[in-house]
Amino acid sequence: MEGTLSIRKNDEVQVLAGRDKGKVGRVLLVEPSKGRLYVEHVNIVKRHTRPNPNKQIRGGILEKEGPIHVSNVALVCGDCGPTRVRHARKAEGKKVRLCAKCGKVLDK
Repeated sequence: MEGTLSIRKNDEVQVLAGRDKGKVGRVLLVEPSKGRLYVEHVNIVKRHTRPNPNKQIRGGILEKEGPIHVSNVALVCGDCGPTRVRHARKAEGKKVRLCAKCGKVLDK
């Protein structure tokens, strides 16, 4: 799944499928080449880590966010909730993302 995604870092998204369905969170990291993203407090996985005093790592069982496929999340519009994304060009020629339901500009 090469190419650009309609969802970017720090966007508010809602999970549409999986064990965390319905949760809303902020996007922490986007991997466009894999079509995956990491959402805050969603898809928490346990990672068994070895202690490493050189890097100040205590070790033990750590919990962190796992990846979610981009098709399983929807961007949240402030007015109408989870929505699809449309693209348009402004008068200055700049590309912007629009809410497919209400037409509001989603870019800050």
